[in-house]
Amino acid sequence: MSANSATPFTGPHLLVPFAACSAEAWLPTMKALPAQSTRHLNQLLKGMKSVHTDTADAHTLSTPHERALALALGLATADTPDGLIPWAAQDAAQHLQGESGKAWAWVTPCHWAMGREHATLTDPAALGLDDAESRALLAAMQPYFDSDGITLRYVPALGAGQWLAEGELFRALPTASLDRVMGRNVDPWLPGGKTEAKDSTARKIKLLQNEMQMLLYTHALNDERAERRQLPVNSFWLSGTGALPAGYAPGGQRPTVPRSLAQAVFADDWEAYAQAWAALDAGDIAQLLARQRAGEAVRLTLCGERGWQTFETHPADLMARISSLLMPQPLWYERNQL
Repeated sequence: MSANSATPFTGPHLLVPFAACSAEAWLPTMKALPAQSTRHLNQLLKGMKSVHTDTADAHTLSTPHERALALALGLATADTPDGLIPWAAQDAAQHLQGESGKAWAWVTPCHWAMGREHATLTDPAALGLDDAESRALLAAMQPYFDSDGITLRYVPALGAGQWLAEGELFRALPTASLDRVMGRNVDPWLPGGKTEAKDSTARKIKLLQNEMQMLLYTHALNDERAERRQLPVNSFWLSGTGALPAGYAPGGQRPTVPRSLAQAVFADDWEAYAQAWAALDAGDIAQLLARQRAGEAVRLTLCGERGWQTFETHPADLMARISSLLMPQPLWYERNQL
């Protein structure tokens, strides 16, 4: 993470994942957007100044929007190791009792599309798992996780598509966000995938994934899904690993984090991406602009695949009045910041 830290902020905060991305179609899509699609965004930025910029690279395990959100929530600092934002531990603290101090992970049942040279992770939401299916899968998989000291927990509040897993081996195991790997070759993003010498914990996870692939290949649930022409569940993904920092206490106002742009990127649907920008501008951004015009200090964080930039309301001094007469640079012009 950047050496800078986010300024504590308690007002309305809109955090936008995938406002920019590296896909070839992104730039022409943004240049083709009608001016009306970002009208409120341009007006909002006229009354703001940049207060924080964070740039890493497009290969960090934790995405820029996750890093920005974790800083805003006090769940991470600038020194938190990449891939160790304890999202699952935060969920455990919220939904389970007496689990403080333990290390946790999210376990997401998923489908790997097997190609000739590598496997590609499809969007887990496409599986459409229901409660009964999810619980059946967890029961079948738990004995294998037991051998590595991992306990799987089904938490209804998290939905059928994600479980909590408690185990000491997650305390210092960096893992890649699902938002990093969806639609991509899984190999570079697996635990230890970026290092030549994989540690014993990474090897255990790899063995566990191999065992799950063999188990799920013949599982009756997948036979039933095949009859319904649904994708089989043939693996799982670990993410959100780590333990809560000492003294962590949830508090403050959680930023609003829309997912519509991200979903369009994962689907490689650029018409939907353009529509999502128009809807975002007419909805959340217009609401933020109205609150700014009413005198509130508001914050906007735009995220890409490498970094993010945060803007905040500032007093309208003479220079601000002059600059407000000028049109802000279009979002695509600032792509190198994201």
